[in-house]
Amino acid sequence: VQLQASGGGLVQAGGSLRLSCAASGRAFTDYNMAWLRQAPGKEREFVAAISWRGYNTNYVDSVKGRFTISRDNAKNTVYLQMNSLKPEDTGVYYCAAATRPWPIRTYAYWGRGTQVTVSS
Repeated sequence: VQLQASGGGLVQAGGSLRLSCAASGRAFTDYNMAWLRQAPGKEREFVAAISWRGYNTNYVDSVKGRFTISRDNAKNTVYLQMNSLKPEDTGVYYCAAATRPWPIRTYAYWGRGTQVTVSS
């Protein structure tokens, strides 16, 4: 599976961005999907995940109520809508694919990251 993330950029605190991750190569519905991020000098951390049919989602506490993960299986794409962005959301955001079942235990494929920078 090849994953291509896009949609990052520079935004002021309080603003919004929508990240997209397009998948190709194998059946998209074989995979649960996730977003992770890595801030400068920090380890990569889990942000959000969605099950293969989209029935289940999971978020890190720091983004609950602000971020929404979704997927369009007809377009082989997973999204991350990020609202009320904070400077601490700054980092490189990666999408990843994990084989079924839910919940995710390990990631099978990673995409290249997309940079998100939130200015104060």
